[in-house]
Amino acid sequence: MNAGTRTRLDRIGTDGRYLVVPMDHGITLGAVRGLKDIESTIDAVTRGGADSVLTQKGIAPRVHPNKNGKGYIVHLNGSTVIGPDSDDKRMTSTVEEAVRAGADAVSVHLNVGSNHEPRQIEDLARVTDAASRLGIPVLAMTYARGPGIDGHDPESLGHAVRLGEELGADLIKTAYSGDAESFEHVVESTRLPVVIAGGAPEGDHATLAAVRGAMDAGGAGVSMGRSIFQHDDPEAITRAVAAVVHDDASADEALDLAGLSVEV
Repeated sequence: MNAGTRTRLDRIGTDGRYLVVPMDHGITLGAVRGLKDIESTIDAVTRGGADSVLTQKGIAPRVHPNKNGKGYIVHLNGSTVIGPDSDDKRMTSTVEEAVRAGADAVSVHLNVGSNHEPRQIEDLARVTDAASRLGIPVLAMTYARGPGIDGHDPESLGHAVRLGEELGADLIKTAYSGDAESFEHVVESTRLPVVIAGGAPEGDHATLAAVRGAMDAGGAGVSMGRSIFQHDDPEAITRAVAAVVHDDASADEALDLAGLSVEV
């Protein structure tokens, strides 16, 4: 890893742990709750302890004045839920465009096992090559998704994260397998830091318990979108997640520290 990549990787995390809040969902889902006034959401989550935020390139002017000095990642591909196939992620930007947008890092989504895997492998390989030349870190979002594939199966997830390393990424995001014991296999499948996706919100305690399990398995943090930016109090839930990721709090301790009630 060159000095530029290492330096910029430090900008999107803290001491090798990462709390990234992706908000590129506007291209996928539209201007859903939490993204209409994305300026206020970015301000809230970065005040709450997010290390970095992530959007598509066009949102960059709305990010920089509100991110409170935290890191910024530009996502380079996308699809919509109303299109013919939401797994068919197409390139929406380049590394050079991301640099012009003020990015500290870039990210690419790849659905391992889908019908679109071959082209997405080529896309990620091209991105890592271009990013390496410019000293830009690459977050590879490698999911196990396709016909007959269990997206939480640890063997499939292990394959997905290893693919990201094989293609030259610097940081890997994937789904959580459901428990710490099985997620250990996923983490051990690569030498790169592994962060978990948040997925659809399932309640504060469930969210924090998943983060705690991932960290116990050797994970490096989270890249969590909807569970944070659609929360009634984005700043508070970010503070709770940060307590688990950066301060090794339990789920209950994190809820208490953030002033959030425990669901019954």
